[in-house]
Amino acid sequence: MTAAAPRHFRKMNGLGNDFVVFDARTHAVAMDETKARAIADRKTGIGCDQLIVLEPSKKADVTMRIWNNEGGEVESCGNATRCIADILFDEKKSTRATIDTKGGFLVAEKGGERLVTVDMGAPRFDWQDIPLSEKFHDTRYIDLHVGPVDAPLIDRPSVVNVGNPHCIFWVKDLDVVDLSKVGPMLEHHPLFPRRANITLARIDDRSHVVIKVWERGAGLTKACGTAACAVMAAGHRLKRLDAKATITLPGGDLFMEIRERDGHVIMTGPVAYEFEGDLPPHLAV
Repeated sequence: MTAAAPRHFRKMNGLGNDFVVFDARTHAVAMDETKARAIADRKTGIGCDQLIVLEPSKKADVTMRIWNNEGGEVESCGNATRCIADILFDEKKSTRATIDTKGGFLVAEKGGERLVTVDMGAPRFDWQDIPLSEKFHDTRYIDLHVGPVDAPLIDRPSVVNVGNPHCIFWVKDLDVVDLSKVGPMLEHHPLFPRRANITLARIDDRSHVVIKVWERGAGLTKACGTAACAVMAAGHRLKRLDAKATITLPGGDLFMEIRERDGHVIMTGPVAYEFEGDLPPHLAV
């Protein structure tokens, strides 16, 4: 790319979880932590939760790389996967797309008008796969709490990896703690060597959960697709959720299923296109 050919981008979102998307399949993007933070800044940049860079892939339709708004590169993003799949549907004139990420190989299918269904793969529950810094034989509940030991505000979360690490506290009241305050502390807890996404989950019945999410590297978010997948996987493992359930986030609903034949988590949700444009010179990549 040259000064005469500024970098084009698209702005998209999934349930309000928003992305700046760059297509680097023809011309490489030199993304780094500093540039990611600058572009994601909502006051001086374009503004987004995550930056997405599309690169060529030898085994999938595209490779998707993801930077959170704090500048760090991460493995997976469920809402972004749906958005990128929808781009590929239009490009290929197809209802199926494959996406390679650091968190795994994903297959997406068209689920309706601006609806996308993604096979997010099999959840991983072993402590080494999450990963945790300590050995736990049973990750359905682990020894972690916020507040006094004898009267914790939240405790005994479930942990799971669905492309990235998640820690889920099952609560009756989503306002039992201020997630904007405890989220950063728990994200960086020594128990999580790669940090973790922190979720408060209230199960209303066996087919409906309402959640709040502190997303690793991004903060409080309107929606986190992998958090919804993690809640579905952990809740079903605990036998508290049926094989199909609706996960409600501040930005809206995701429809989840645990596929019987292989235990894969299947996520269906919407995508939205906001606008597109060219990066100004001070944000060039």
